[in-house]
Parts: sequence; structure tokens; C-alpha cells
Amino acid sequence: MELENTNSKRLSEHTKSISSEQNDPWAVSLDLKETTTWKELSTTKRTKLLVSIFVKTVVLLVFVYFFICALGFLTDAFQLLGGEANAKIFKENEVLSNPVAGLMIGILATALIQSSSTTISIVIALAGSKTIPVRDTIPMIMGSNIGTTVTNTIVSLAQAGSREEFRKAFGGATIHDVFNWMCVIVLLPIEVISGYLFHLTKAIVDSLDISGSSKTKRDLLKTITKPFIRLFVQIDKTALKCKAIHVNGTSRTVLKRWCGKVWTSSNADPCFPKNVTGDSRCKNLFALSDLNDEEAGLILTIAALLLIVLCLFVVVKLLNSLFKGTMASIVKRFINADFPGKFGWLTGYVAILIGAGMTMIIQSSSVFTSTLTPLVGVGIVSMERMFPLTIGANIGTTVTGILAALAVSESQVHLTLQVALCHLFFNLSGTVLFYPIPFLRKIPIYLAKSLGNSTAQYRWFAIVYLVGMFFLLPAAFFALSQAGPVVFMAVGIPFLTVLVIVILVNLLQVKAPQCLPKQLRTWNFLPSWLHSLEPYDRVISKIMCMKCCRNQGHKDDFKI
Repeated sequence: MELENTNSKRLSEHTKSISSEQNDPWAVSLDLKETTTWKELSTTKRTKLLVSIFVKTVVLLVFVYFFICALGFLTDAFQLLGGEANAKIFKENEVLSNPVAGLMIGILATALIQSSSTTISIVIALAGSKTIPVRDTIPMIMGSNIGTTVTNTIVSLAQAGSREEFRKAFGGATIHDVFNWMCVIVLLPIEVISGYLFHLTKAIVDSLDISGSSKTKRDLLKTITKPFIRLFVQIDKTALKCKAIHVNGTSRTVLKRWCGKVWTSSNADPCFPKNVTGDSRCKNLFALSDLNDEEAGLILTIAALLLIVLCLFVVVKLLNSLFKGTMASIVKRFINADFPGKFGWLTGYVAILIGAGMTMIIQSSSVFTSTLTPLVGVGIVSMERMFPLTIGANIGTTVTGILAALAVSESQVHLTLQVALCHLFFNLSGTVLFYPIPFLRKIPIYLAKSLGNSTAQYRWFAIVYLVGMFFLLPAAFFALSQAGPVVFMAVGIPFLTVLVIVILVNLLQVKAPQCLPKQLRTWNFLPSWLHSLEPYDRVISKIMCMKCCRNQGHKDDFKI
């Protein structure tokens, strides 16, 4: 009788969770289809279950390791492909004095090389060598925060096979983009007008005794993954910095081929090495080949993307297998639970600390948030929990820049540390601005969910968003910034004004439609192409259908 009551209670909870999920596709359901409890299992079944969980967990960790290595391969590949182009961008000192141009260059460069840490390191090197003033590096740092989120978006594409998983995964990935864009839209104008980040960090650096700064840099994640990655490729970090600093170019290639002693030229500049007898080839796949940087980068990009897709496919399948039934209920309750009673408001702040701590350990916000993205997709982590963890990752990743800033000569450290502190206080300012106030906290979550809903309905939107947000939009704004302040303000101010109004009206349409005039409670008064993706979907569907019919040899069967 007691067992029947227990099962009945669990079935009731399961029914409620299904009903909740049907009403809200973003709800984290408690899947209680598994009605057999641990106590009801025989010893044999318990042993089989434990062995199964252990084996699946080991396989899961192995593929997560290869997934992280694949992200490392992708980062190296984009550095090989874009090293020269990025260097030319960074050399344009006059261009970088324009804050909007600096912001867009930061986005484009980081999106190309898939690593904000690399971008920040290059920017720190430029500031330390006095190639770029510290004040001009601040917009680039803001842009690198946005550009690094492209990795999450790429990772979410692996779950496009399931509409509901793709909805959640894409929303979880883009919450990072939305938050960083909101921070930049508010804080960049404040920085341009007041220079508060520049003056604050300068005052801090001036008050510190940094003459004995440590030159050691520890990176736990790379310590684990580097041995495997180095079997295939090694990147010459000095070459990347040299390409950015030396206007006349450098003889060093980004693909590191020589691991022995390298003698420099007469001016003792490491950017112009001279190979001598006794140098040894690096023992990795690409170093032993005759491929140039671009050829090696292209091959490595394809291989890395294939490995990412394979790893994510296996990881998602294993997560779905592991986290089901009663175990899913326990895990989901633990991850998404709030502190009891009056301490409930502290939950999000603890999540921020956890996100910051985890990112400090692995020293990569991209890896941390990209690992969370499939967990959001399969419904283990909620969007409300993903948001503070993402904010924490933003703060934690600044440690990498601070360590890089300290690993320079004593004469440069005051400049490099100021740049790294600008990165830290920019992320802290964004957190203080948008997280403590509940209403502002909901805006990034709402916008990310809207993007997820659009992608679930029109899957091609994910590709359009990826290309548009990280490449076309920054390139367009960069071009406008070069056309002069009058042209930029004539286009940029109306664009941002309309964008803000549309976002506010959308929020009010959902949360408080009674506050709006009747005509503004929906967008139906506008032409459909201005408020719906349906017209574009019809065009894309026709194009795809025509292509399909052509391939099948039935051209006459399709008519427009």
C-alpha cells in the first residue's frame, strides 16, 4: 500500500512536470518515468546499474577531454589562418584610436582566432611595447568579450537534430552574447565620455608595488590537454605578437617548426630568428610537413570541427542516457535548486562565484560555457542557472590576462597590468549593472529565449545569426566608423534607438501588455517581413526545394 502511494505520488509529480513543460518549453522537467526505486532493485541489478554508470561516466570524461582538445585545435587553426590578417588589423594604430573601430576589431579578431585569451595577450603585448596607448585598448577588450562567445554558438549547432534540444542549447549559448552586448552598449559610451575604466585602473596600478611581479603562469587546463595537442601542432605565440608589433613583418611563422635553440639576428630581436646547425624540428604532425600556415590551418579547422561534432554527439547521447529517471530528478534538483527561505537570493551570487572559480581553474571561459551549452540543451541546467554561471565565467577569465600582464619585464608591467585590470573591472561593472536588479536580470534571459525560439522554428536562423552577429555586423559598423563621425552617428544612433525601443516593446508585450496602446500589443500592423521570419523561411524553403528537385531530376514538378 505504501509502495503504491509512493508510485502514485511520483506519477502525479511527473504529470505536473509534463504539463509544465508543454506550457513552457524552457522548463527543466523532472523525468520520473522510472518508477523502480533503488531499494526495489536486486543485488545483481544494482551491480549492473553501478557498472553501467561507471563505464558511461568514464567514456563521457574521455569524450569531454577530446572535446576540449578539439576546441584547442580550432583555436590554433584560426590562429594559423588569421594570424597575418589579425596582425595587420592590430597594426592600424590610427584606426584603433576610434573606439567603435577598436570594439569591432576586438570582435572580429577574437571570433577569427576563437580565443579571447589570445586577443587579450596580443593587446597586452601591444600596450607593453607602447605600440598602442592603454586607453585605445579598452574598446578592443570589450570586443574580445563578445567575440569569444562565438564558440558557444558553434557548439550549440551540434544539437540541431532535436528541435527542443536545439531551442535550449542555442538559448543557453546566446545568453552570453546578449549579456556582453548589453554591457558594451551601456559601458562603452560611459568610458568614451568619462574614461572611468582608464582612470580607475591607473590609480590602482600607481598605488601598487609591482616591481617584483611574478613571471610564472599556471594553466591547469592546458597542462592536461597540451601533451595531446602538441602531438599534432604547436603555435608560436611570440610570432603572433611579432606580427602585430612589427610593421615590416617578421620572418617567424605562426606554425612552430623548431623546438631547439634559436639564434637571433644581430639586433637580438626574437622576431627575426636565424636558424643554425643544431636546431631540432618539433615532434608533431604539422611541424614535420612542408605545409604553410594557411594550408595547415585549413586542414586543422576541418579536422577540429569534425572532432567537435563527434564528441558532442557522443556526449549528448551519454548525458541523455545517464541523466534519466530518478537520477535526473536528483541532479536537476541539485543544480537548479535555490537556497531555502530568506537565503534564496544568494543562490545566483554563489553560482557566479562557482563560474568564476571553475574558469580560473581551467583558464578558459569558452571551454566552461561551451561545456554547459549541451547541458542546457538536454534540460539538465536551466537558463536561470546558466546566466549567473556565464557571468562568473566572464569574471574568471580575466585571471588569464592578469597572469599574462605580470609575465613581462619590470619596465612594462605597469602598462600591461592596467590593460588586464580594465578587462576585470569591465566585467565587474557589467555584473553590478545587470545582475542585482531582478528586472534587468531578466532581460538577457528573455532575449536569449527569444533567439532560441526563433531557431527552434527556423533552424537556418542559427547560421544567419552566427555569420551576421560575429562577422557582418561588426564589419558594417567598422566601415561606418571609418566614414566619419557624422555618417556613423547618422546611422548608428537611429539604429540603436530603434533596437532599444523594439526590445522594450517586446518585453512589455509579454510582461505587461496593458501598459501599451492596443495597436502596439502585437506587431501585426507592420508588414510581415518586418516582424516575422516566415516570409524569409518560404524563400529559403523554395530555394532548398528547387535544389532538391533538381538533384532528383524532377525540375518540371516544381513551379513558383
